[in-house]
Amino acid sequence: MDENIVGMLATSKAGHDKDSVYVIIREDSEYIYVADGCIRTMERPKRKNKKHIQLIKKRLAEPENGFGDLEIKRIIKEYRREREERDV
Repeated sequence: MDENIVGMLATSKAGHDKDSVYVIIREDSEYIYVADGCIRTMERPKRKNKKHIQLIKKRLAEPENGFGDLEIKRIIKEYRREREERDV
């Protein structure tokens, strides 16, 4: 993962949250930090090992003030709706 992945959507591949959709809010050398706006808020992001996530190739435009929990929830909801429409 050499590219800047902050602001991208990701799916969890392992753990009790398998198949959950998150927005990547921070990255360090070994881990990424993700939020879903509900349980995992910006103040309490989930730390995931980079090899336990699957990137969704959808780059999000980061707002000037960063992401807020409401915006993250809206982004994930729109992604799920688009995926359902595509799968039908």
